[in-house]
Amino acid sequence: MKTYARRPLLLALSITAVATALTAAGTPKAQAEAAAALPALTWRPCAQPAGSAGSAGPAGQECAALPVPLDYRDPDGPQLTLAVSRLRSERPGARRGTLLLIPGGPGSSGVQWLRQKADALRKETAGAYDIVSFDPRGVGDSTTASCELSADDRHLVHLRSWPGPDGEIAENVARSRRIADACARHGGAVLRSFSTGNEVRDIDRFRQALGEEKLSAWGVSYGTYVGAVYAQKYPQHTDRWVLDSSGDPDPSRVERGWLANMSAGADDRFPDFAAWASDPAREAEGLRLAERADGIRPLFLALAAQLDRQPKESTTVGVPLTGNRLRQALQNALYNDASFVPLARLIQAARNPAVTPVLPPQLAQPLRDEDAAVTVGVICNDVRWRGSIASYRRAVTADRARHPLTAGMPVNVTPCAFWKDAPAEKPTRITTDGPSNILMIQNLRDPSTPYFGALKMRKALGDRARLVTVDRGGHGVYLGNGNACGDRTVTAFLLAGKRPERDAYCAE
Repeated sequence: MKTYARRPLLLALSITAVATALTAAGTPKAQAEAAAALPALTWRPCAQPAGSAGSAGPAGQECAALPVPLDYRDPDGPQLTLAVSRLRSERPGARRGTLLLIPGGPGSSGVQWLRQKADALRKETAGAYDIVSFDPRGVGDSTTASCELSADDRHLVHLRSWPGPDGEIAENVARSRRIADACARHGGAVLRSFSTGNEVRDIDRFRQALGEEKLSAWGVSYGTYVGAVYAQKYPQHTDRWVLDSSGDPDPSRVERGWLANMSAGADDRFPDFAAWASDPAREAEGLRLAERADGIRPLFLALAAQLDRQPKESTTVGVPLTGNRLRQALQNALYNDASFVPLARLIQAARNPAVTPVLPPQLAQPLRDEDAAVTVGVICNDVRWRGSIASYRRAVTADRARHPLTAGMPVNVTPCAFWKDAPAEKPTRITTDGPSNILMIQNLRDPSTPYFGALKMRKALGDRARLVTVDRGGHGVYLGNGNACGDRTVTAFLLAGKRPERDAYCAE
């Protein structure tokens, strides 16, 4: 676990400063004192990982370290460090503000996302913004925590609670209990601080350190919920707010609801893969799986069931291709059309007795312990996961019958069922209170944050938002799926504040 300093004299916030930061209230004098107490960000060129020539960041990308309180109720107590990054406008005369990228996950790196999207964003925004992002607490170069999980428990198909071949969840229960116990023993106060509420407070501290009265933002996936909560807590500090691929913000469920919704999301998206995999154009590539689209689903389900009974050795020693690994490969591939090719190759390899399958890296290797810790930590710290083991077993039985592609995984037991600490605060309810400055954009066939969940976010925001529906499949829209109409709409909003008068639709 990365260390944190206690009461650093140059970095500590005063009680007055934190009260002002958390309430966005106070006299001008108090606000000036709060600003003076904030640490200055010392920017430097971002270091690139060794051998990263193919993924080097854009010229001018800078990085810094931002101290934040471990616990905002004790602002002068232990401090954590956030890795933050910026790309300054190349046209200062055209600059109108700062655009914050809010990463998804939980567990994704904003610093890396900025590196990946910098060129496209620079082109779209034409110098209108300094573009900034950050690694949330627990992620990347920010302060991390560890649960000291075994490598086996850190495999994605185990962190995701895929039931046994007959729907039995006894192994999932034992593993979930083991992970929760390990996180309670080893994660400490740092792990307990990983939450949406603290990420929102960290964003506002970042805003103050940047010296900005308002931020514009582009949040994707889980980042849309973080963005919505920020807009609820600090509406006066929001400028132009883009929520890309939103989930249902129901405060009684949040992450538990998002996970459960993935069952229907996979069903919505699978026909896109089936059409692609049955297209005659796949014949020359050796990737046509069936002559008709309606033949792909039964083929996939039968193959997964066969691998349940008899896993197939892969090129990764000790990690066979099981039915659940194939199902997880499908979930990953449904996020974008570019992943259809490796999924089809994996399916073909699994069907061919003479071929040893090559597993995708995310399925062949366990997650880093720190990455597993932050992913589990946020979803378990945000909301209480209620339910008896019997209730989880009933839910899995019903869901796998209704949605066999996901086999009951989205409603299964998780470590959160055995989490030792109750959430430190209640989830925020998203309401219609606040300025009308939010643009939502959503794919119709999103496997992770399905459209029906986004409609609930839209309803919660009321007249504060407009929704742009894009007739595409996949997860993530802006500068991600090639829909020119969607990209144009978001860019026009960021540059000119131009937003559709009412909810709009972008065709394929």
